[in-house]
Amino acid sequence: MALLDQTNRYSDLSLNEDELLAGGNHILVAYTMEPAEGHGYLEAAAHFAAESSTGTNVEVSTTDDFTKGVDALVYEIDEAKGIMKIAYPNELFDRNVIDGRAMLVSFLTLTIGNNQGMGDIKNSQMQDFYVPPKMLNLFDGPTMNIVDMWRLLGRPVENGGYIAGTIIKPKLGLRPKPFAEAAYQFWLGGDFIKNDEPQGNQVFCPIKDVLPLIHDAMKRAQDETGEAKLFSLNITADDYHEMCARADYALEVFGEDAPRLAFLVDGFVGGPGMVTTARRQYPNQFLHYHRAGHGMITSPSSKRGYTAYILAKMSRLMGASGIHVGTMGYGKMEGSQDDTIIAYMIERDSCTGPFYHQEWYGMKATTPIISGGMNALRLPGFFENLGHGNVINTAGGGAYGHIDSPAAGAISLRQAYNCWTEGADPIEYAKEHKEFARAFESFEHDADSIFPGWRDKLGVHK
Repeated sequence: MALLDQTNRYSDLSLNEDELLAGGNHILVAYTMEPAEGHGYLEAAAHFAAESSTGTNVEVSTTDDFTKGVDALVYEIDEAKGIMKIAYPNELFDRNVIDGRAMLVSFLTLTIGNNQGMGDIKNSQMQDFYVPPKMLNLFDGPTMNIVDMWRLLGRPVENGGYIAGTIIKPKLGLRPKPFAEAAYQFWLGGDFIKNDEPQGNQVFCPIKDVLPLIHDAMKRAQDETGEAKLFSLNITADDYHEMCARADYALEVFGEDAPRLAFLVDGFVGGPGMVTTARRQYPNQFLHYHRAGHGMITSPSSKRGYTAYILAKMSRLMGASGIHVGTMGYGKMEGSQDDTIIAYMIERDSCTGPFYHQEWYGMKATTPIISGGMNALRLPGFFENLGHGNVINTAGGGAYGHIDSPAAGAISLRQAYNCWTEGADPIEYAKEHKEFARAFESFEHDADSIFPGWRDKLGVHK
């Protein structure tokens, strides 16, 4: 059966983007799109808009004039560059029964719903979206972020700087006592520990056995160092009640240290509902959005779904306190230096994305969390590229792989930040800072590639 040509109804190339932005009555979305062979670009784009809103592939008798008034419309195409832009009327998006607010599930259902499997679309990927003020006001946004962490750590609440964190390694296989001991050893030098995403309530490490030991390790490290410590607990679960049971138990165990407890959720595999559950049920806890699995659609090699930038921007609307944003080419994961826009969009009140400028109108920022193959040697270049160090960094191997100890690894991370803030030459800085110097020996392959000739300069010889 031939597809119904819906070009006339679902496209209007006379619409002006500046006027759409000024009107504030639409969420605007920019996609890359390639039609399947034999289909015209505008025709395919219009069918995409139809499937994303009010349309079906045949004329139906139930459509009335009001329905046509909430059609999504293709308002701009650039066939040579493979770009289409669609305006979605605000009224299309679902609102909560309980409070009238907007939901990310509805946004994704319309903009990344059935259109990803249409026969006349070879591939399509969301590149950017714009949320007008009247819709922005309907999203929760974060309640907590790095500012609250700085306050707990006794730092200035403006430019409080780098938070040295880690991930308990190995990611699976530790019993409760070794797990807690690993936490204690890092906390002697560092600030923040997170569960890795698979860590939960395994039979060899039940949450009700390990959490009291982790809290005891935190207390001992705080007593010994005189510094506050932070822990991010994975509460990810299929069921809302299970998530809350884990969270409630943790709050009870940590007691007066509960403010220093973050809740980690695997927001990509779990979905927006999991993030919103944590955001709404525990607004006084830092909500740590772990994006495990996102590469299946956000990889630079992908031509479908949406990008890592889109994932991060959505996390701020949902209310994530922090989200992993990659290492921008400085760690082990896919990425490049220009991924800075991902961090800028979630942390700034005003930012221009790939296609749209977004004003956040005071919505609290989401904190960039840097993780994946980072160590003290890679950090100075990372900070230089990003332009600041107001991030949480969870370096697993970068701490536990340090020759001397996890605490020394943590200290080396802090020293790397201080080296950058002082504008010092890393080799010269290492001569006066033992932990940073020993990071060169700990991660010698990185040292060879980033700082050629370091052995002679530091007097290290095999």
